[in-house]
Amino acid sequence: MAIHPTAVVDPRAELGNDVEIGPYAVVAGKVVLRDRVCLHAHASVSGESDIGEDTRVFSFASVGGDPQDLKYRGEVTRLVVGPRCTFRENATANRGTAAGGGVTRIGSDCLFMAGTHVAHDCQIGSHVIFANYAALGGHVTVQDRAVFGGFAGVHQHGRVGRCAMVAGGAMATQDVPPFTIAQGDRARLVGLNVVGLRRSGFSRDVMAALKTAYRELFQAGMPLRIAAEQVREVYSDVPEVVELVDFLEESQRGICRSAGASESADE
Repeated sequence: MAIHPTAVVDPRAELGNDVEIGPYAVVAGKVVLRDRVCLHAHASVSGESDIGEDTRVFSFASVGGDPQDLKYRGEVTRLVVGPRCTFRENATANRGTAAGGGVTRIGSDCLFMAGTHVAHDCQIGSHVIFANYAALGGHVTVQDRAVFGGFAGVHQHGRVGRCAMVAGGAMATQDVPPFTIAQGDRARLVGLNVVGLRRSGFSRDVMAALKTAYRELFQAGMPLRIAAEQVREVYSDVPEVVELVDFLEESQRGICRSAGASESADE
């Protein structure tokens, strides 16, 4: 364990093996830093935060701070971060609120580039990438392997599906389905995230099925509810297509419309 003499470490904190805490870093509260966590100079981890093994927090990042919610009254809430995550300079991740379940949760192997923000009560999967200054509102759910371009934003209570990409500068006010790309303000669907699917090891057959399902769901001009029923029936033996249809049917905020689709086709 290596703790710089200028660092401030709360006596209530629990430190794992080989933790490194750099100059002027601050650990405040009942923080748990698991094995080999590294806090760079001026990094801050606070509250009841549990930071997974091999996670790195760079200079001026603030992890586990109070939620930015006017309803928050100082109640005990948590941030849980999985192993091997990286928070680059000035990134922020806030704890949950009692009204939202009390926990902000981040999976493993996530990258938060400089200036990114994870708001209270977000639930983030694993292998998620946030480019610089991407931000989530409160209560957002992000599934595994989603990617956010620089300055992308997601509205409170929104959802972003598995292997989806929210392009740089996109403002997603509605749910972004799995395997798709959303871009623009307000964000619209522009196709499948083919590069992301290839990198994730999807087979050609699955990708072909997803391409056909995407066309039928978002480009055929049919009401989304009817299209979803038809796609589910035809591709009931392709789990990835069923996952896509399930996501659409579970939406509470509605789905980002398809670029070029008529208004009625996405209802």
